[in-house]
Amino acid sequence: MRLSTIHPGPVSTNGPLTITTTVEPVLLVSSAFFALAANRPFFAAALRGHEAGSPATWGFLLGVSVLLVALHFVLLALVCNRWTLKPVLAMLIVISALASYFTARYSVYFDATMVRNVLHTHPAEARELLSPALLPHLALYAAAPLVLLWRVRIERTAPLRAGLIRAAWLLAALAVGVAALLAVFQPFASLMRNHREVRYLITPGNVVASLVRVLGRETRAAAAPRQPIGLDAKPGTALRRKPLVVVLVVGETARAASWGLNGYARQTTPQLTALPVINFPQVTSCGTNTEVSLPCMFAPVGRRDYDEARIRGSESLLHVLARAGVAVHWRDNQSGCKGVCDGLPHDNVQALNATGLCSAGQCLDEGLLHGLERRLAAAEGAQLLVLHQLGNHGPAYFRRYPPPFARFMPACNNDDLSLCTRQEIVNAYDNALLYTDHVLAQLITQLAAHAEHVDSALIYVSDHGESLGEGGLFLHGMPYAIAPDVQTHVPMMMWLSAGAPSSLGLDTACLRRQARTALTHDNLFHTLLGVFDVRTRLYEAGLDFGARCRGVDAALS
Repeated sequence: MRLSTIHPGPVSTNGPLTITTTVEPVLLVSSAFFALAANRPFFAAALRGHEAGSPATWGFLLGVSVLLVALHFVLLALVCNRWTLKPVLAMLIVISALASYFTARYSVYFDATMVRNVLHTHPAEARELLSPALLPHLALYAAAPLVLLWRVRIERTAPLRAGLIRAAWLLAALAVGVAALLAVFQPFASLMRNHREVRYLITPGNVVASLVRVLGRETRAAAAPRQPIGLDAKPGTALRRKPLVVVLVVGETARAASWGLNGYARQTTPQLTALPVINFPQVTSCGTNTEVSLPCMFAPVGRRDYDEARIRGSESLLHVLARAGVAVHWRDNQSGCKGVCDGLPHDNVQALNATGLCSAGQCLDEGLLHGLERRLAAAEGAQLLVLHQLGNHGPAYFRRYPPPFARFMPACNNDDLSLCTRQEIVNAYDNALLYTDHVLAQLITQLAAHAEHVDSALIYVSDHGESLGEGGLFLHGMPYAIAPDVQTHVPMMMWLSAGAPSSLGLDTACLRRQARTALTHDNLFHTLLGVFDVRTRLYEAGLDFGARCRGVDAALS
């Protein structure tokens, strides 16, 4: 069998199922494929609010389609020649197939933050996202195009002639693209101005551009040491009769809407409810994913004046506390501390190999408590222990808790959420919260058991929330400007040992009143400086939610 095609440029056939042509026709077909086959989520977002049967809508759709094809062609023509064509297109085909799948299935926007998440995802977490439903999608949108690309033979063309041909194609593509843009300029400009996030749906350009940004930033960051902060940090004048141990539990993907202490219809925090904890019902996260929220909550200036380069390029709260004599230790059960604990003592649960808690490269969160009794028994001075949970990380919520906590049934027991009903997904998610409740209650029990010789405090706050089908969204990571409340409204609670209020100078009745006010991750940095009585110019009393309830201010509150 011999194939022939009709298109501009010289074409000949050479062998069965082989197409011999020049670079430009291949770029045109590839551009049309990327624009039309990999961008359904973009077109859905672009057409939202347009009348389906209106001629203006169809004109807008045609104009944007032509514009995307022309844009892809121009960009590809700048980097593809006879030798680079196949490697570049093969890479982009695979990227497009994967990106279009996850964008359509989980409403993922591939901005720089999301690409960084992908690069830093733990292998065990990544495996949970590779469901059987991905295979037919890859077969159609990756394997088939790659087979066709493999059968293309690029013919040799004299350099001068090749340059002239490329210039003519580029001029034509630019002319067509400009004409298409002018035809739809008003609605398209309005879309880009009012919904800037839709640009992160244009595949594969979204992934490539974001990847370049991430690699560029990380290369620069690796070449430059973190900037020290709080060089003036020193311990205050507080006199403590006992060692002070503060445990900060950084939750993962817990949302306030499902938190029993916040009044959720289901009791997902039965053990904490029975304990004298202080609940903070109005807390907003710095980001919608760990890569943003974790560094941000340990930075002196967080979401209110967000500067990613500054945050990632500087030391964290932990370094400031350590500089003031606080013994800091980070224990991780997820994907690392994101630079927050660089150069400080740290370990991870998997390396501890807690009996019966780890399998298939992941551990249950009870492993975070491994050896805590020994640590408390030997405690001296002031210590901060940060426990980074695996928590409710999706989509495999059912893997986050042991069988005794499967109380809300039936629960989704599949990595592919599309194979479960929404109620089954919610049930599995709520079961995982029940387990977090259990882990925190266990932690409080251990801290309370050492109250005679150690003053202690526990602060729990989640890094971000989660969508469980509201508005058709699942998981997290939406651009912050358009993220739903369930991805940014997070649970937070605090517990103090019997002697801690006196040791810390805190009026607990005042603190309970303060807990009802609106707080953000930005408060954490300054509150912990206040708890440890660390003196530094970085400290802002207005962002320390305990400041009004401490010392003289507490008596006046």
